[in-house]
Amino acid sequence: MSHVVILGGGFAGLYAARGLAHADCAITLVDRHNYHLFQPLLYQVATAALNPSDIAAPIRAILRHQKNVEVILGDATSVDAAQKQVHLADGATLAYDYLVIATGATHSYFGHPEWERFAPGLKTIDDALEIRRRVLLAFEAAEREEDPATQQALLTFVVIGGGPTGVELAGALSEIARQTMLRDFRRIHPEGARVILTEGRERVLPPYPPSLSESARKQLVHLGVEVITGAIVTGVNDTEVCIGERSIATRTVLWGAGVQASPLAHSLGVPLDRAGRVLVEPELTIPGHRDVFVIGDLAAAKQRDGAFVPGVAPAAIQEGQHTARNLERALEGQPLRAFRYRDKGSLATIGRAAAVADFGRIRFGGFFAWLAWLVIHIFFLIGFRNRFLVITQWAWAYLTYQRGARLITGERIGDRTRDGRSTT
Repeated sequence: MSHVVILGGGFAGLYAARGLAHADCAITLVDRHNYHLFQPLLYQVATAALNPSDIAAPIRAILRHQKNVEVILGDATSVDAAQKQVHLADGATLAYDYLVIATGATHSYFGHPEWERFAPGLKTIDDALEIRRRVLLAFEAAEREEDPATQQALLTFVVIGGGPTGVELAGALSEIARQTMLRDFRRIHPEGARVILTEGRERVLPPYPPSLSESARKQLVHLGVEVITGAIVTGVNDTEVCIGERSIATRTVLWGAGVQASPLAHSLGVPLDRAGRVLVEPELTIPGHRDVFVIGDLAAAKQRDGAFVPGVAPAAIQEGQHTARNLERALEGQPLRAFRYRDKGSLATIGRAAAVADFGRIRFGGFFAWLAWLVIHIFFLIGFRNRFLVITQWAWAYLTYQRGARLITGERIGDRTRDGRSTT
């Protein structure tokens, strides 16, 4: 019986595994975490709207009824395609007949890795909890601060990057300050907090049509967000963000500006693009190895028009499903088929009843775009429990303007100086 190894339990890897439920093969799925994470809602954990368990489900529970799958908790560090082996961080080796690599992407700081400690990105649950902790601690420190300038810096939040992640974070932060925490403090006025969104290009949501980018900008401004476009960040530290010659005093900086592919790609010995993604063949295999598939955010797959398939959840799902079908064909000795991405539209949420939707010829923003975003994201959540909890908490938040996950974890308040900076 052929052995299929799948690296990564995200959308691409999980849908590839599920698509092989009836295939005559043994499957080993390897992930460094024991859960599948619904990344599109990660910002809601970061902004205290949801708990981590609401957007994650144990991989073993998801695949418990699929008898041909074994799940391993491990971290793949390299691939020897010639020997058909995967090397794990603990020294173990996995042999395979077919390999599916879906290890995703991480943050890119554009040659400035030193900025990461001051401006966390948002890719994992740990990232989301760290962002939530920093945001909530900033309000707590401001409540005790005597110096007006330092207090204002504590109540200034800068989000770098005007893509979907940055737009979502900025809108949610503004809502926290102006709605959720409005009456929670006695000395400060949370509604006076500054939320600044910076984007290096000329408009927010650059992949979207200009009309929707402008709609998003107007909705952000309506929520109280200061939007700065055409602005290249030149420096980030624990007291300020520098944009060209301009300096913004702040104690909380969040990063949503760029992504870089998993470093596992470098061990394959094949061409990569500037972001470190694998330039895959039309069938999603790597050059010279028809038994190795690369899918999801790690793959640079071209569409018919020459554009790359976007790094979004629907694309990863389609790639996972297509790879499963190709593996079934390979097991039966049939030729592989090229992948064709079907763009079903794009959605980006901005805040309460605020979003933009692009469904090709149909484009709109506002409440109905937000409603479409809500329905689609609920549909893709895995597990009835997750859907029920998320719907319930969103309904409560919509009616009451409250966010129920405002817990500061991971650091004691005494571990921070009076200006909100960590002592570690």
